[in-house]
Order: sequence, then structure tokens, then C-alpha cells
Amino acid sequence: MTSDDLDKRAELAVWPDAELVQRRQAQEFATLREALCAAVDALHDPEARPWIVTEAGDILSPHWIRAHRDMAQRH
Repeated sequence: MTSDDLDKRAELAVWPDAELVQRRQAQEFATLREALCAAVDALHDPEARPWIVTEAGDILSPHWIRAHRDMAQRH
């Protein structure tokens, strides 16, 4: 993941629980950095499972988001 990738569009969906089929409606963000900030915030809820789809089509799992939370620096 490059810094250019962080400036591209992304979509965040937060699943309320790993076993539930329904999910909250996906939210679009102008940048991946903004989506990461929102995903990190969602991780405060132990039942939340945030997933991000990048403009390039990469799917970032809750595990990836936790491991890379430092990339979600707010500007």
C-alpha cells in the first residue's frame, strides 16, 4: 500500500457481528485514509467488523485494519 493509495476513494462497510448476514449500508469516502479512520473508530465496538473496499478493488479485512491502524492518521 503506497501513500498514493491512501488518497484514492474507498468504501467502508461495517458488519455488526461475524455471524450476522445483514450489514450496515456501505459508506463511500473520498480517501482511503478517511475510510481507515472511520474503520478504526468502528473497532471500538467489539461486535463491529469493518471491511474496506479500495478504489483498486482490494478488500481490507478487520484484521488488516487493526494491523495497519497507524496509517489512519487524521489530518
